Amino acid sequence: MICGSTKRARWRAPTTVLAAGLFLAACGGSGGAEKGPAGAEPAPHGYVEGAEETAEAQWRLVLAEAGGGPVRTLDPATGETAPAGDAGGVTAVSGDGRFAYLSTADGLRVFDGGTWTVEHGDHVHHYRADTRTVGDLDVQGAPGVSGDIAVTVLADGDEVRVLDRKALDTGKIAELARVPGRLAVAHAGHLVVASRQGEVTVHGRDGRRVSRLPETCPEPAGQAETRRGAVLGCADGALLVAREDGTFRATKIAYPGAVPRDERAAEFRHRPGSDVLAARAGDAGAWVLDVRARAWKRVGDAPAVAVNAAGEDAPVLLLGRDGALRSYDPATGEELARTELLKDTELLKDTGPLKDAGASPVIEVDTARAYVNDPAGNAVHEIDYNDDLRLARTFDLPFSPAHMVETGW
Repeated sequence: MICGSTKRARWRAPTTVLAAGLFLAACGGSGGAEKGPAGAEPAPHGYVEGAEETAEAQWRLVLAEAGGGPVRTLDPATGETAPAGDAGGVTAVSGDGRFAYLSTADGLRVFDGGTWTVEHGDHVHHYRADTRTVGDLDVQGAPGVSGDIAVTVLADGDEVRVLDRKALDTGKIAELARVPGRLAVAHAGHLVVASRQGEVTVHGRDGRRVSRLPETCPEPAGQAETRRGAVLGCADGALLVAREDGTFRATKIAYPGAVPRDERAAEFRHRPGSDVLAARAGDAGAWVLDVRARAWKRVGDAPAVAVNAAGEDAPVLLLGRDGALRSYDPATGEELARTELLKDTELLKDTGPLKDAGASPVIEVDTARAYVNDPAGNAVHEIDYNDDLRLARTFDLPFSPAHMVETGW
């Protein structure tokens, strides 16, 4: 059995990808491994037929063009791209760590990125397999996505669909349940759901309602799963829902004063598993939500095109409409570094051919690097966020990477 590193990754060589630092990876026994054929060694925990277990996390960037056509993957370890499927008219993409969910005019196409990590007690397992198209769902728009080893939940604003993760692992789509709700987070073996009216309920993975929380989340928008609980964005701040001694409890983390509607956090971005979240604050920079400290802070003062948070004791990243990438101290709000990254800033404005086609730069963060897709420049930029936003590499591409999501978590 191959087990992950116990060290938190702070850097990496250009062709080496370190194990995900958010997991404790001391090597443990094989308890809980899946049984193989009679007489065979038990399969490692989280193993899927045809996969290769690796000693380190395997990152892949799933890339799609705005106008439709081939879906491609970019392997940051080798710098190589490979065709992986097709999708027409992609307008948005999101992920759950392994699978990419591509929104199109015809619905949602589910794509297997082929890299994932499974936490197993005191260690983790990393896997690598071939990419493939899993299938399509009649989900319109860009749903909120949250998942764990058992389920993936898709919330389209009115309904939450619960997908069987084991079926997805084998290349099939199977729904376990549907629950009315605007937002949902898979947490502690359950689903935390917020309704359009602000009611917050807890459900089993089969969709059965377990409890209704006394706290509310008015005008819910944005969700995240952290080590300390599920986070729901609300008009008056954020609601942190955690299971303690078998009981789900909620704590409101209020905004520091009144916040105009167009400056509220509507989408949280963070390194998976970390307790520091980032969200755009309209034309007034970005919000940083420290779940551990249960406090908000505003960073920057210019409109943000994309944001992300690298984790505790790591910078918050903000891509501005001027094409510059900035980093901020999440505790003090101080600007730490700046680099002129995107040269063609037409895409970063409110209108334009690429913008009208749905192209959108995003910032994806792993344990040592950040990646920014550059649709106008036909490139993806790799940034060392621990070294004053040093541009480590630029991957020049023969197409426009309008949409991007990272798999391997």
